[in-house]
Amino acid sequence: MPLWVFITLSAALFQCWRTALQQRLRGQLSLNGAAVVRYLYGVPFGLMILLTYWLIMGGSFGPVNLGFIGLCALAGIGQIFGTNLLISSFGPRGFAVGTAYSKTEAVQAAVIAVILLGEVLPALSWLGIAVSLSGVMYLSLAGRGLKGADILRATTQPAALCGIGAGFCFALTSIFIRKANMTLPGEDAILKALFSVVVTNVIQTLLQGGWLLLREPKQLLAVFRTWRNSMQVGALSAFGSSCWFVGFSLAPVAMVRAVGQSEIIFTLLFSRFFLGERLKTKDVLGALTLVSGVVLVLVGALR
Repeated sequence: MPLWVFITLSAALFQCWRTALQQRLRGQLSLNGAAVVRYLYGVPFGLMILLTYWLIMGGSFGPVNLGFIGLCALAGIGQIFGTNLLISSFGPRGFAVGTAYSKTEAVQAAVIAVILLGEVLPALSWLGIAVSLSGVMYLSLAGRGLKGADILRATTQPAALCGIGAGFCFALTSIFIRKANMTLPGEDAILKALFSVVVTNVIQTLLQGGWLLLREPKQLLAVFRTWRNSMQVGALSAFGSSCWFVGFSLAPVAMVRAVGQSEIIFTLLFSRFFLGERLKTKDVLGALTLVSGVVLVLVGALR
């Protein structure tokens, strides 16, 4: 198995685990409060991961430039909006379905990467992405008619709009991350990716933390009061982001995001056994269709 595939699967697991914990925090914090903990508490863990890698592997990279900082800022802003939209999507139809809608990011990332980065995907991988998208559509349309008006209502429901919007933001984040790694001088792609995680999380903490300070000061205090649970979210976020950033540095964005759709398997397990949500048969079938698409993507990539 290529290293980037293993790293991407790890990223999917960490992300699902972290999002499930964030969903629990929604009972104690506002939307922005639950979102900011992943950055605020993620910074020290990100530094730990970066220093551990550097102490073991060594290496260096060139001077930080404004282009790199700007791209990290754009990636951070995209991730902030994506996280808020993702959390918002859970309310209407639950954790599993909200996450499934956000997985349209694979298709969106593929199209954006082709346009902005010139990435090329094999035909079988494109087929896999299409199959995954059909799984998302099945989730959206399950229990509804197939007339034009029914399709329009299903794809404009709150869960769909928030989830697909989150996918778009995460797709843009992926592009900015890869561009940031390419902008930073140096030969060790993994070291540069881990440094990018720390820089991005610091920027995110300043941006969303500043928003809380100005608009929701009581929530900022609540973020510190819930430090035990919030620290777990931060740790998982740091490990997950590190894996995503490294994956983007080692393989095309579209491939990483497509394989990352395997998160839906972890999501179903967390939804059922961690959050206690009851899953409908149609939701499981739609999710499994997503996974079959991921398998096709991998087969196409490894041929």
